[in-house]
Amino acid sequence: MILHSALQAIGATPLVRLSNTVPDGVAQVLVKLEGGNPTGSYKDRMALAMIEGAETKGILQPGQRVVEFSGGSTGSSLAFVCAVKGYPLTVVSSDAFAEEKLRTIRAFGADLIVVPSEHGRITPDLFVRMRAEVDRVVERDSAFWTDQFNNTDALRGYNVLGQELLAELPSIDVFTAGVGTGGLLVGVGQTIRSSTGRLVALEPASSPILTSGYGGPHRVEGLATGIVPPLLTSTAYDEARAIDEAEARQLVKPLAQRDGVFAGTSSALNILGAIQLAAELPPEKTVVTVAADTGLKYLNGDLYA
Repeated sequence: MILHSALQAIGATPLVRLSNTVPDGVAQVLVKLEGGNPTGSYKDRMALAMIEGAETKGILQPGQRVVEFSGGSTGSSLAFVCAVKGYPLTVVSSDAFAEEKLRTIRAFGADLIVVPSEHGRITPDLFVRMRAEVDRVVERDSAFWTDQFNNTDALRGYNVLGQELLAELPSIDVFTAGVGTGGLLVGVGQTIRSSTGRLVALEPASSPILTSGYGGPHRVEGLATGIVPPLLTSTAYDEARAIDEAEARQLVKPLAQRDGVFAGTSSALNILGAIQLAAELPPEKTVVTVAADTGLKYLNGDLYA
């Protein structure tokens, strides 16, 4: 099949059963490998939905500059979508995030503003400073801010992921995912709610805003911004769990070397949470999660060192 645009390559990612990193006698763990999207991230779904939503509403005009602050994956995805559609883009990011992501943003032709971090750590204050840069770009260039933390169009992109799961599975006992904007958990949940037992939100234990009410420094890119994201209402999920970041980082090599799942820290945190949930359920049950991106984005850091 010949696609008319690279944008049509978004989605339809594989769903894989973990056979070797999940203990015997527990529920099966299935992982949606979102590294199969064009930029290697599930955020491609969200980026396309936000831009097309703005086009449909008439709030994004041809040639208008787009702006967003991002840990790197949303920025890369927006850079890809805007490149294909012809919109200039400014991404505000930080040196706290993987250099591979920042280079990807530039590779697609977007402008990049890098905000310094505190010793490479992701802190709540970092996102405040990144947001201030967005405000400056909006004022200076009359740019359209995609506002990923509040933009409900993003959910449509994740609704499609939920539809893909329902097409592949008769039922889902638990769907679990880490929370950044909250869009993935909410969007998938809207679609599969009638076919799932529980929706479980995950976060790093070092920044337990959902489970303990406070944020903190951590190194799980894409998750735990220090706020409860507006899209994640109290009725959108059934339970929140804090997952040990160090334990998730230790899982990345076994995932690659035993199950062939090449993942970053947020994906490993998702999978660790799914394995812990599976241990509480009998073998006939199913826990589903998402590998948010690919380990190729993390080879320059210490994750695989």
